[in-house]
Amino acid sequence: MTHNTPLSPRPLRHLSDAHRRVLTTAQLRAHGVPAAELGEQCRPDGPWQELLPNVILLHPGPPTGEERLHGALLYAARTAEPGVPVQPTAQSPHRPVYAEAVVTGPAALTLHGFSSTPPLPSLEHVDVLVPRSRRLRSTGYVRILRTTALPAPQAVAGLPVAPVPRALADTVAELTDAEAVRRLLTESVRGGHCEPAAVVRELTQAKLLSRPHVVDAVDALLAEGRSIAEDRLYRMVREHGLPDPVWNVDLRLPGGPHLGGVDAYWPDQAVAVELDTRAPRQGHPQDDDALWSEYALKREHLERLGITVVYITPRKLRESLEQQAAVVRTALMASGDRDPAAYVVVLPR
Repeated sequence: MTHNTPLSPRPLRHLSDAHRRVLTTAQLRAHGVPAAELGEQCRPDGPWQELLPNVILLHPGPPTGEERLHGALLYAARTAEPGVPVQPTAQSPHRPVYAEAVVTGPAALTLHGFSSTPPLPSLEHVDVLVPRSRRLRSTGYVRILRTTALPAPQAVAGLPVAPVPRALADTVAELTDAEAVRRLLTESVRGGHCEPAAVVRELTQAKLLSRPHVVDAVDALLAEGRSIAEDRLYRMVREHGLPDPVWNVDLRLPGGPHLGGVDAYWPDQAVAVELDTRAPRQGHPQDDDALWSEYALKREHLERLGITVVYITPRKLRESLEQQAAVVRTALMASGDRDPAAYVVVLPR
């Protein structure tokens, strides 16, 4: 028998190439490979090799990046029988379901398309999230990370992968290089993978904002996120035929108090747009409440003066630019039906 010999009694046609090349010992037994034959195939000069405990690579030589990932998930997945992953379902007939195992850390970021993490074959470790209650140890190239609540995984290349903000937090937790952290956080926003607020939430939950080099990187992240959101706002006005506003201005009552800054303002229609880039930094619910109260008070004050305030989040600008343009256009058109707004002084910020 060689590594190309079909296994029986159950064929492997339902598996991808990588799934066919990496199987558990229990799967091999289920396919009719006796323990003696398995030992013979995995001898030092044999055609197979033990990739991880009870996980067999069905060819000689180093594993590919995809094989390492499948092997890590086979090792970490919860099983009804040791070593046998949950079988394909009607919803996912061609791929095993890796229960209670999610790829995170640098491997997850590489799968999401990050350029500042190493390619899969070069990664020293593959981090896998499992529930805290699981009795499972790190071994070989697999690093087990326990969590009280598994994140809802995203399917990337048929694998359960942590969302970008969680994968970033798990990666940053192991980094002491300030420039590496800054590169990762900046790419997460510049590459369109997620919004800064989501990253800050995950870093806060992971208690990483007590580290000065992470705080510095978050400052750069927020600045990058606001810059990108402002560019999208300019694009929205330009590409969707909105009249030109005055940009980045402060509003004041004549001889009176400062009313607050807005990102765009249409004086003739008394319509303002403000980007909602809140990102609580201390991990306490009251921080978010305080930020929202500040937004709400400013909006209430402006609207008492007859100024319509449209709040837009960076995420909405990224995902539904046309819809946000329609919201602003509606506010501009409705200005004729309102009582005239109070006169305000418009000053550059």
